[in-house]
Amino acid sequence: MEKVSLVRLRGVTKRFDDVVAVDALDLDIYQGEFLTLLGPSGCGKTTVLRLIAGFETLDNGEISMNGSRLNGTPPNKRNVNTVFQSYALFPHMSVFDNIAFGLKMKQFDKKIIAEQVAEALEIVKLTGMEQRKPYQLSGGQQQRVAMARAIVNKPQVLLLDEPLSALDYRLRQEMEIELKRIHRQLGITFVFVTHDQEEAISMSDRIAVMNQGKIEQIGTPIEIYEEPENMFVARFVGEINVFGATVSCVENGNAIVDIHGQSFRVQNRKHLTSGQEVRILLRPEDIMVTRDEESVTSGPSMAGSIEEVIYKGKTIDLIISLDAGETIFVTQFFNEDQEDVVFRQGQRVHVDWPYGWEVVL
Repeated sequence: MEKVSLVRLRGVTKRFDDVVAVDALDLDIYQGEFLTLLGPSGCGKTTVLRLIAGFETLDNGEISMNGSRLNGTPPNKRNVNTVFQSYALFPHMSVFDNIAFGLKMKQFDKKIIAEQVAEALEIVKLTGMEQRKPYQLSGGQQQRVAMARAIVNKPQVLLLDEPLSALDYRLRQEMEIELKRIHRQLGITFVFVTHDQEEAISMSDRIAVMNQGKIEQIGTPIEIYEEPENMFVARFVGEINVFGATVSCVENGNAIVDIHGQSFRVQNRKHLTSGQEVRILLRPEDIMVTRDEESVTSGPSMAGSIEEVIYKGKTIDLIISLDAGETIFVTQFFNEDQEDVVFRQGQRVHVDWPYGWEVVL
């Protein structure tokens, strides 16, 4: 079934003096999806959000919604709502009045306002707190009020500008689950801005990784994590180990690459040619480690010593110094009943990886 493009950005450019915040950006946002704009501070992701909301004006390009051009349309005439990083609640108003504010400005009937506020409170699980003031609420509850105030107007698109950044780690995890639940329940389009890769991966249908005003890659969380298209995406989304390599030969859809004098077979997804310089990318959890005294039966491997062993409950992280001079990061699932995953500092080891788990750039 073909996806329906609800919001379309074409050639969107925004400058602040000499700084190009958004650079000729093209983006389709589909009906009902949870799209995350992910990237470092200053990459332009919040500016894109503000351009969609109408809080900033375009220098070039076009933004349309349902096929209608939004350029020049004031924020209050766009069928979108924004949840801000600071929540922007009115401190002197009750929870009810904060949520009802937009409906009152539109001069809705009091009965309809009461019904819609009650419905929004039920969705965010704050029924019974209508008369509390923002200062009487926890950070997570304030965030829910901000959500309720945004969804009570029944927008087609909900824009969320790093709404979880002020919460502590545990509460942030809880709110990630709540946001996904609310998204499923409402069925409206969410556009979420964050610099936190874990938030993006855990909540999104698609992720657009941004850098210097451009989209480096857009895809599902699995695609972004498992198949990064360039080094920026690979390094920004999760830990990554990078090995320089040279293609020795290509045969039967495979390539033989030389890494520190060892020959490894990799999948030739990138149409590699003999003699080509490439980089082999491996996530920490994709690398296998064996003790030096054990026989290495899986073929070539690289030798080294363990510098650090970091216990994290379900996993252990190993920092390994290879004899070739590189330091790599390895994550292994930990089970105290399995001796083969228990390592110690200074221990000699060999590392390799299962065929096909690598990414070649």
